[in-house]
Amino acid sequence: MKVYDVEKIAIKSWAENDRPREKLLSNGRVSLSDAELIAILIGSGNRKESAVDLSRRILHQASNNLNHLGKYSVNDLTKFNGIGQAKAISIIAALELGRRRNEAEIIKQEKISCSKDVYDIVKPLLLDLAHEEFWILTLSRANTVIKPIKISQGGITATVVDTRLIYMKAIENSACSIILCHNHPSGNLKPSDEDVAITKKLKEAGKIMDISVLDHIIYTENGYYSFADEGVL
Repeated sequence: MKVYDVEKIAIKSWAENDRPREKLLSNGRVSLSDAELIAILIGSGNRKESAVDLSRRILHQASNNLNHLGKYSVNDLTKFNGIGQAKAISIIAALELGRRRNEAEIIKQEKISCSKDVYDIVKPLLLDLAHEEFWILTLSRANTVIKPIKISQGGITATVVDTRLIYMKAIENSACSIILCHNHPSGNLKPSDEDVAITKKLKEAGKIMDISVLDHIIYTENGYYSFADEGVL
């Protein structure tokens, strides 16, 4: 008797309930694994792997972590046999849509009562980034978020911070106070000497402008550092 390797059979030959598209239609989107969702995006695999198998391998390479996968470039993805530029772009576009969906959820006015509130707001803005970005949250007198604003984008270890631009944006948005935020792609939560210096500089400038700097949050995917919580603001 000839034995077939089920893992290598084309998806169209699978039982209907096991096919990702049909599974989504019959059981809903939550019934699909991450690999099955990616398989729908890429549509096909290669001569040795189905789309689902290929997707599983891509995820395995990314430590089965969608946040890690979100950092992959087109060049990173096209290294997998069966992933051309079009499929790579589809994966990146889908992950970016997910990130923007999270970002859109912070548009509603949220009141800041602690550093964790800030971390939850900036997480979708800074998630997956392989470079540093500097943001501010502009706040009303009641400490509700008026608008998160990106100030600058830099390299892996640094980004430029323009004091005049920060306070121009704060005034444009009628902010009574601001919270500074930036990420450390390295995952290191310790503030650098430059981080401490720019925080002090912006705090002093805020006194002149009558716009308080309430905190400075350093974001990483494993946690955050709050200048206010640590008593160094």
